[in-house]
Amino acid sequence: MLLLLGGVRHGLGMLAIQRAYLLSRSAHTLPQGLEYRPIKKVMVANRGEIAIRVFRACTELGIRTVAVYSEQDTGQMHRQKADEAYLIGKGLPPVAAYLHIPDIIKVAKENNVDAIHPGYGFLSERHDFAQACAEAGVRFIGPSPEVVRKMGDKVEARALAIQAGVPVVPGTDSPISSLQEAREFASTYGFPIIFKAAYGGGGRGMRVVREYEELEENYQRAFSEALAAFGNGALFVEKFIEKPRHIEVQILGDKYGNVIHLYERDCSIQRRHQKVVEIAPAAQLHPHLRDRLTSDSVSLAKKVGYENAGTVEFLVDRHGKHYFIEVNSRLQVEHTVTEEITDVDLVHAQLRVCEGRSLSELGLQQDKIRINGSAIQCRVTTEDPARGFQPDTGRLEVFRSAEGMGIRLDSASAFQGAVISPHYDSLLVKVIASGQDLPSAASKMLRALAEFRIRGVKTNIPFLQNVLSNHQFLYSTVDTQFIDENQDLFNLRRTQNRAQKLLHYLGHVMVNGPTTPIPVQAKPSSTDPVIPPVPMGEPPAGFREVLLKEGPAGFARAVRQHRGLLLMDTTFRDAHQSLLATRVRTHDLKKITPYVAHNFSKLFSVENWGGATFDVAMRFLWECPWRRLQELRALLPNVPFQMLLRGANAVGYTNYPDNAVFKFCEVAKENGMDVFRVFDSLNYLPNMLLGMDAAGSAGGVVEAAISYTGDVSDPARRKYTLDYYLQLAQELVKADTHTQCLTDVPEASRLLVSALRDRFPEVPIHVHTHDTAGAGVAAMLACAEAGADIVDVAVDSMAGMTSQPSMGAIVACTKGTKYDTEISLEKVFDYSEYWEVTRGLYAPFDCTATMKSGNADVYENEIPGGQYTNLHFQAHSMGLGHKFKEVKKAYAEANKLLGDLIKVTPSSKIVGDLAQFMVQNTLSRAEVEERADELSFPLSVVEFLQGHIGIPHGGFPEPFRSKVLKSLPRMEGRPGASLPAMDFQKLEADLQATHGTNITPEDVMSAAMYPKVFQEFKEFTANFGPVDCLSTRLFLEGPKIAEEFEVELERGKTLHIKALALGDLNKAGQREVFFELNGQLRSVLVKDTLAMKEMHFHPKALKDVRGQVGAPMPGKVVEVKVKQGQRVEKGQPLCVLSAMKMETVVNSPLAGTVAKVYVKADSSLEGDDLILEISE
Repeated sequence: MLLLLGGVRHGLGMLAIQRAYLLSRSAHTLPQGLEYRPIKKVMVANRGEIAIRVFRACTELGIRTVAVYSEQDTGQMHRQKADEAYLIGKGLPPVAAYLHIPDIIKVAKENNVDAIHPGYGFLSERHDFAQACAEAGVRFIGPSPEVVRKMGDKVEARALAIQAGVPVVPGTDSPISSLQEAREFASTYGFPIIFKAAYGGGGRGMRVVREYEELEENYQRAFSEALAAFGNGALFVEKFIEKPRHIEVQILGDKYGNVIHLYERDCSIQRRHQKVVEIAPAAQLHPHLRDRLTSDSVSLAKKVGYENAGTVEFLVDRHGKHYFIEVNSRLQVEHTVTEEITDVDLVHAQLRVCEGRSLSELGLQQDKIRINGSAIQCRVTTEDPARGFQPDTGRLEVFRSAEGMGIRLDSASAFQGAVISPHYDSLLVKVIASGQDLPSAASKMLRALAEFRIRGVKTNIPFLQNVLSNHQFLYSTVDTQFIDENQDLFNLRRTQNRAQKLLHYLGHVMVNGPTTPIPVQAKPSSTDPVIPPVPMGEPPAGFREVLLKEGPAGFARAVRQHRGLLLMDTTFRDAHQSLLATRVRTHDLKKITPYVAHNFSKLFSVENWGGATFDVAMRFLWECPWRRLQELRALLPNVPFQMLLRGANAVGYTNYPDNAVFKFCEVAKENGMDVFRVFDSLNYLPNMLLGMDAAGSAGGVVEAAISYTGDVSDPARRKYTLDYYLQLAQELVKADTHTQCLTDVPEASRLLVSALRDRFPEVPIHVHTHDTAGAGVAAMLACAEAGADIVDVAVDSMAGMTSQPSMGAIVACTKGTKYDTEISLEKVFDYSEYWEVTRGLYAPFDCTATMKSGNADVYENEIPGGQYTNLHFQAHSMGLGHKFKEVKKAYAEANKLLGDLIKVTPSSKIVGDLAQFMVQNTLSRAEVEERADELSFPLSVVEFLQGHIGIPHGGFPEPFRSKVLKSLPRMEGRPGASLPAMDFQKLEADLQATHGTNITPEDVMSAAMYPKVFQEFKEFTANFGPVDCLSTRLFLEGPKIAEEFEVELERGKTLHIKALALGDLNKAGQREVFFELNGQLRSVLVKDTLAMKEMHFHPKALKDVRGQVGAPMPGKVVEVKVKQGQRVEKGQPLCVLSAMKMETVVNSPLAGTVAKVYVKADSSLEGDDLILEISE
């Protein structure tokens, strides 16, 4: 009767009948001299998956089961899988509970347990436990207490191996009792050596020492780990064999002296001496070596009278010599692969042998044991390979396992909602794959691992996938250094986890409100815009086709030769920047883009990028500006894109090294940008020339923009005269601008445009303005008549006020004239209808909340339209909303104080900051001038006067500048000229070290422009994922309870979500938010930020503060090795943490002095909890 896996094919109703039959049959087959004693009830003195594995075998044999559990394990699955379950170790630490022999024996006696299965780990190799069972009259499912003692004592086991003629590694004859003995052994045999726990295995208490300086620390750590894991810290020492294979042989003995082997397993793939992947049989093992290994294993087992299941472990060196390591007198974690290749149920066999059955009765003769195919076991653990396999803890928010032919799963706590604690081993589930050979088993394993969906904790699945794909693993042999020597295994493919991250985001918004600042208390519209119909097929050719064929110069000629007025549509950038605080999301831009491509191919360009949109995308919308450019380019291939480039400041508000500006333009061009409108807020020529050179070198169309201020028609205004603008234009044309742009020309437009047209007949002229005064349409028509080739417009529902003039009005006014735009007015109406509804989604940001109309007073105060809205919002936020008229008057006075500036971002903001400062402090212009040396001016004003943004036309105002700056340094010439070149390779390496290897050239440029904003953006997306796929209303305020909606992650992948409920506040300051995702219940825990302000929590280490040392993993503090005021060196041990029975030393990241210690021994920490602060 061979014990076959899956041999019991009947339902549970047949178990009693089957059990009775076996008992009846056994009475006639027992050998003489021994009594057959059936087992009716089995306790498993263990937890987790091994407990469940034994329970299942018992159930198949009709045996009743009993579980024991610690106080921390009340929610564990193993106690639910048993027929009975009892608490042990009340009041004891988590591990100590399962090591408390009196409690376990007491439960067994009180509940009529016949036999105890120890599983693996804990008490499984404690002879005193086996003896306690015997003395209590309870059978121990394993070897006799004496054999457990002999095999558990590594030194005695080694002596027995020598007696049996089995080769051994040089080592101590008995456990060492002091560090001095370790030193003596090392001096005799040399390094490397290895400490091993004398009374346990599994990698606990095992440390390799390669240098004398490491000896003491590793001795202490090995002793501490062994004591915590096995209740005894005794160690022995061996010579460490470099790069061996770790081969173990499964043995099985009965009570009659019979011993067989079930062939070998290769357990060489290890980290920290713990097995990660196991294979049976060992690949490419020479038959003669296999025979020696199995023969030696059986000989040793027979010599000691081994009974039940066990494992004999060997190291095999590179020359094929094998050395005995130890005997594990228990069932191994990896017993599963042996079961798969031999079809022998080892747990069934353990139970039957314990009852008194012989191996021959069970049909287990050596000549009948055959290897059938190959099997692989992967231990899926809650460890993060990217952080040195640090254990991770938390709640399993999602658990979806693999299945299918050739896959077996052994697990316990792997279910949605399970809490992974730091108290026990990090094993989550064992995955076993079987195939006809190793490659076929590996392919099944890879498929199975890819099917897993585990969210809430990190796992080692990406690492396991790399191992299983490795050519050496599949087609050669591996040794115990395989992981260390194949660092490409750590090039981990990050899981996307998009669905769960989105639920986290939605839950966060439902609990804490919007993640982007809301200026006014207005709700987004509940109505979604309707996208007008778009014809099938490719869109018609546009000016971009000319650009791609003829290059920037040919494009400029085509524009100049074009009959009719060309339009640039600002709806995608400046219009919403002016009206909606730049908050329009890619989600809404993408929807209408195909319509634009098919119906507005006659546009000169679409302005959709640069300026404030770049940083706002990351800072407030949590989306990548480069991805916006890429996606819009794919949807709008026929119309040129235009961006706003702030000269030497690129898309930032500060100075950058020259190579950063050049690199930015290069990457922008590669991603689809066509026209670079280059300006400088002071018309500072050196800054403009740098930006033009960068755009031109990238292959883009260079459009040099002259920012207008003053009034060229007023003879009294002598600073910014017509001649000033013509001379500046001359310099720009000389620098090879392809087109010429004029910005913010509310009056005297005909005079200036006419003069430019006369002076530069071949250069296209583009006019940009804001409609703040309401005269924008008239001004643009006048510019067209004066010779402008291109004017700016915004679609009607996004036009007017501080935005651009109406597209519909310009199209209607020029229809049938020589300025005809060739754009359908009907299509403009449909386009406008989409944006009218879309604008309602952004009601919390709409400027009409505080500003009901434009105002012609801009002719007097010269506030640019692009700033007018922002200044209005700022005044209200500072409590100056009722004084906005005064702010506008102060703006004109501030402008004069600063020397009458060209006013465009950022110079316009500098003037605005000074104006609000004056109103806030009730200061007149004269008072500011008089008290300039004592007032604390806004930083932007001080930095302007220092020369941070360049030199204004006519120089800085004196003596005002000197009085403000006093002794502060001053910058002469172009600010960026003195900056050292940016090292992009180093920046990329730094980003990869922080965020992983999937850093793109675009990410590098984002970090170069806005390092802090990019860092926050990456942290946000790591937590919340791709929020740009959410509708705008959901993004801003989240779903309502019971609301159902769909989210398209990508083409063909749509999530169906329903918001179910919002839970109460728990002790950790969290609320549980419940959803239904694709028909399945999901929940997320969200920190209530308002409630947490009133609750005390351990402080977190800030990643950007060098001296703050955080916990690398959740765990308990074993030892604090430093104290406040102590001097420490870089790399010096600071404290020791223990998690999942593995200890980690936290070392100092820098040299300095310990400023404050936040933990003490036995402190329980979460990941990144602050341990101590070091001051340099």
